Formats: sequence, C-alpha cells, structure tokens
Amino acid sequence: MSNISYSAIKTILFYEVKDYFKEFQFNIIAPLINTFLFVLILSTLNNYYNINIGINNSYIDFLIPGIVIMVVIQSSFNHLSEVIISMKQTGSFNDYLMSPISRIEIFISFLLSSIFVSIIIGLINLFVLSFFTDYNKVNYLILFYYLILTIIIFSSIGALTGFLSFTWDVQSTISNFFIVPISFFSGTFFDISSIHESWKFIFLYNPFYYLVSGFRSAFIDNSNSNLFIESMLIFIVLIFLISTLYIFNKGFKVIN
Repeated sequence: MSNISYSAIKTILFYEVKDYFKEFQFNIIAPLINTFLFVLILSTLNNYYNINIGINNSYIDFLIPGIVIMVVIQSSFNHLSEVIISMKQTGSFNDYLMSPISRIEIFISFLLSSIFVSIIIGLINLFVLSFFTDYNKVNYLILFYYLILTIIIFSSIGALTGFLSFTWDVQSTISNFFIVPISFFSGTFFDISSIHESWKFIFLYNPFYYLVSGFRSAFIDNSNSNLFIESMLIFIVLIFLISTLYIFNKGFKVIN
C-alpha cells in the first residue's frame, strides 16, 4: 500500500457516482417520494391526534431527522450491495479484480462512492422535508459526523453482502430482515420515553439507536455527548470496516 493508485481510485469513484446518478428516477426520485409521503401522512395524523414525544419540540421536528437517517441507512446498504452483485452477474467485477490495483484500493473506491452518493441523497431529502418545519439552528459538524459513521457501517454491510453473495435473494433477505427493521426500529419514528420500561433495553443496547439519536441531536439539542457511546460507535465502525476489508482482500467467495 506504499504506492496507492490515486488515479485508479478517482476513476472508479467518478464512474460509480456517474452511474448512480444516471438512474436518478429510481435512485433519487422514488425514495424521495416515499419519504415525502411518510412525512405528509404522519404530519396529518399529528394535526389530528397531537402526538406527544416527551420533548419540547413538535413531532415533525423530531420525525424529519429520523426519516432522513433512515433513507441514508437503506441507500448506503443498497448502493454497494446492488452494484457489486450486478457487476458479478454481468462479469464486469472480474475486470476490477484483474486490474493492476489492489483489492484494498477497489474497496476504498466503492466506499468513497457510497459515502458521496449517500450524503447527497440525505441532503436532498433533508432539503425537501425542511419545508415541513423550520429548524432554528443546525449543528452541521454533528450532522456530518453521524451521517458519515452511519454510511460507513451500512456501506460496509452492503459491500460484505455483495462480496459473499451472487444472487439478489441474499441481498433482499438481508435488506428485508436486517436493514429495514434496523432503520425502522432504532428510534426513527418515536422517542424512547414513549416505550414501556420492560422494552427499553432493546434500544439502550442497540448501537444503531445511538446513531439515529446522535444525528437527531444536530437538529434538536436534547441529548448530551457520552464518551462511552461515542467510543462504542467508533469501535463498531472499525469492526465492520476491517471485517469487510479483510474478507474482500482474502478473496473468500468473492468470485464464482
């Protein structure tokens, strides 16, 4: 790794980003419509039932950051898992493996492309949904910090899924039974104070809940920084990142 091919990384990065936005109808507009409908329906329900979330802000102020991070979780996983499996099925992934660059550089290129497109997706959704509310102050440092942590974790899971599988069945199974439940049940739609005491342990021991809560704190200052939790999140990021990199570099089941 002493001679890193920055040109190769840049080429793969630009190609993957360009290819992603080429299908903007499916990759950008469709998820945006879904999130818009989510917020529209829940904001209408809130007008009728006055949902109480246990904090001073309105439910919509609480909801929108959760919706945005949910979209980022799903898009960062789907992006890399779909790209790699699609390349395997068409045979183009072998071209990357036979190119004169290391697998570490290939993975870094994929990861950077996922970080870039997921941030853009998150910001687009945040911009559109911000018309439903008016945040007085947004801490962009905290926003991007938790955004990048989230993207690295779920992009690594997506890459790992793509590296170890060859069919869409595996990708759909992991998405439906792992990624979607995490994105829905990590405090996206409700505050932990509304959960019965006997069920709170599910959230207190759920690291993904702290990602969602941390991201929301960039908009709603209702939580204090905890060194243990921050260290735990960094550790989890490194575990997923190193595990994915190790498996890809080792070559286990990477190609047929």
